Amino acid sequence: MNTNHQLDIINQTRAEVAGRKSLTGENLFLAWGYPTAIILFIEYLALTIWGENWCDWLWAGIPLIGAPLMIYYLRVDYKRTHHRTHEQGYILTLWIFIGIASCVGGAAMGFAGVFEKFFFSYLGLLCGLGCFLTGIILDFRPKTVCGIIASLLSIIPLFLQGEYWPLQLLVTSFIVTIALIIPGHLFNKYVREYYS
Repeated sequence: MNTNHQLDIINQTRAEVAGRKSLTGENLFLAWGYPTAIILFIEYLALTIWGENWCDWLWAGIPLIGAPLMIYYLRVDYKRTHHRTHEQGYILTLWIFIGIASCVGGAAMGFAGVFEKFFFSYLGLLCGLGCFLTGIILDFRPKTVCGIIASLLSIIPLFLQGEYWPLQLLVTSFIVTIALIIPGHLFNKYVREYYS
């Protein structure tokens, strides 16, 4: 191999690396999706079987499980890449905003006495929009499509009022599965193939 040929290979490799997006955070959707969907489903079962009000507090397990998992996966990603891109910063900021918006919105709806009417539609819409915007930022179409579907489905809990209220938990668990778990697994598979 002559020198010119070696320089061409080096330049091609540099161009490929520069054009390659650094994909991380493949487990963050799953870190929040599974605890949310499972706990909402358990809360639905507990309310329909026992009908006790203490079941309403099971949701507190979501941040207790999701937050440590998120911190763990962020540390793993940072050790793997040793930097954070602008895209990763945007996505992280977006999901921090969604987390804060869901907590503040839930508290405000609780104080206003409209929690049971609007919160689960609000939560489904936030998850759907977050998934949609993440898909756009990463240019990953399955997340975009799942985000649109979840956002549209977030209207359903508005129609489940009164005696049908516990069904809001079941529907929201399904919406979270579409918005976080399914695209999380698809993105995880994509990242593995991307770096292999």
